[in-house]
Amino acid sequence: MTLVGWIAGIILVIFGIVWNGLPSTEEEKADPEYKVVDFGASKSFVDVPSISITVGGTIAALMIAFPASAFGQIGKHMKIALMPTKYDSQTYIAQITEFAKEARMKGLLSLEDKLAESKDEFLRSSLMLVVDSVEPEKVHNLLQAELEHLDDRHAQARAFYDKGGGFAPGFGMIGTLIGLVKMLKDMNDPSTIGPAMAVALLTTLYGSLMANMFFSPISNKLRVRHEEEYLCKVLICEGVEAIQAGENPKFIEEKLQMLVIKNEKKAKKGKKGKNAPAEEEE
Repeated sequence: MTLVGWIAGIILVIFGIVWNGLPSTEEEKADPEYKVVDFGASKSFVDVPSISITVGGTIAALMIAFPASAFGQIGKHMKIALMPTKYDSQTYIAQITEFAKEARMKGLLSLEDKLAESKDEFLRSSLMLVVDSVEPEKVHNLLQAELEHLDDRHAQARAFYDKGGGFAPGFGMIGTLIGLVKMLKDMNDPSTIGPAMAVALLTTLYGSLMANMFFSPISNKLRVRHEEEYLCKVLICEGVEAIQAGENPKFIEEKLQMLVIKNEKKAKKGKKGKNAPAEEEE
């Protein structure tokens, strides 16, 4: 859906630029040169200095704010945003339940032979802690540390795009102010004011497009992917600790399903909270 959204957004913006509308006046109907769709109008929306200020300024600000390694992760983040999610909570619950049944029937040591069935490295390494008879408290601490590391790492990735979404409109406004200053210094010819003003406003347009078509959507998609992965990691932690405690596989499955339901309710509540009007302070 991400790619579809990008393509649709680009097409709609271009459509808004080239669409003149059906002729509505007699003059327009009588004009043989009137174009309902005028692709030549797109030339007015291309200005190299405006692009250099907005795009170049945004990249420069990101270079100041983040290490070079953050730019090297952009390709990886694009892949995450464009590709379907590989974290399905029900798949993980089914796998954990099967491991619980195996441990219940044949003992914890039997899990070692079944670990290859899982493609998730975190699930395999977590179960190996149990197989290796690591103390439950240490297992809990190690798994929680991994969750915290995951949360921090993903938050840093999203911060890159959140900042980019703020820098781009900011440099768009800077470009507009530069254009206005240049325009106001040369007002001897009134006929130049309109074109100069149009060019000045282009940087604001570029900044808004960068923020709303790239940075903000990518940040939000990474947040969605993080929530999907984080939930599955929580299921692994809870499931592994329950297996180590020798809990009934059916009970483990039900407990994990309740975690998923609780997470969904929390997500819905969060969306309602964002849309609800703020309460007045007394």
